[in-house]
Amino acid sequence: MNELIDLFNQNSLVFYTTVAVLSLCVGSFINVVIFRTPKIMEQAWRNECQMLLHPENPHIEHDKLSLNTPRSHCRGCKKVIHWYQNIPVLSWLALRGKCASCQERISIRYPFIELLTAICSITVAYMFGPSLQTVFALMFTWLLITLSFIDFDTQYLPDRFTFTLVGLGLAANSMDLFVSPTHAIWGAIIGFLCLWIVCVIYKVISGKDGMGYGDFKLLAALGACLGPLMLPLIILLSSFLGSIIGLILMKRRQESLPFAFGPYIALAGWIAMMWGEQIMKAYLGSY
Repeated sequence: MNELIDLFNQNSLVFYTTVAVLSLCVGSFINVVIFRTPKIMEQAWRNECQMLLHPENPHIEHDKLSLNTPRSHCRGCKKVIHWYQNIPVLSWLALRGKCASCQERISIRYPFIELLTAICSITVAYMFGPSLQTVFALMFTWLLITLSFIDFDTQYLPDRFTFTLVGLGLAANSMDLFVSPTHAIWGAIIGFLCLWIVCVIYKVISGKDGMGYGDFKLLAALGACLGPLMLPLIILLSSFLGSIIGLILMKRRQESLPFAFGPYIALAGWIAMMWGEQIMKAYLGSY
């Protein structure tokens, strides 16, 4: 690891190129995770319901979905997508956004997520340089992108990713990479409780659930990563972004409907990780 860090320190072009190529490949995998994870969970839930409702003769789906099976294929003609048709961004451009077999359109969201992952990853690399901080910050970034798009599609934040983010935050800060271990632990506790308390108060007043538990866990994960002092900034930023988007959606739909709040928490957390200290200093310095 030290030899690799020395190489990257000596040649920044190699460092940024490595991060860019790696993150494009990770972005391609993130597309698979975003699309398949909800389907994998739904299949597991259906099988569990069958076991509960019909224990003697359950209708179990034996073709188990996973992240690597079945192989990537076109949703229209079901033809398998070959590796050379699955090169991040380049394949989409070469195919002009269409399936090579049936010419069905391929969503622009796939190259968008790949490019977004690469841009965010290069920004992380620029901010933290060749270091162990960058390794953990990249993993945080990739998980936040994954959670954001899954929540946007399904309004669900899977525990397998929020708990992984909590674990990464505690692991990183056991080495004092972002905050102290004590701050990481209290950040996780306070991050969960502050939204939970707000939700309980809202439910007592209105009789309705205002937020899902996934949001609490995501904020707890960001608290474990960045410590309790960044939580006010994350809450303010996410509330500001969520309010603006919520108003726009209400105006377009002509009614108030639930919408995913996780992406705004994730974006605010990523901004806090990258520029939180500068924002806090600028804010405090204005008084």
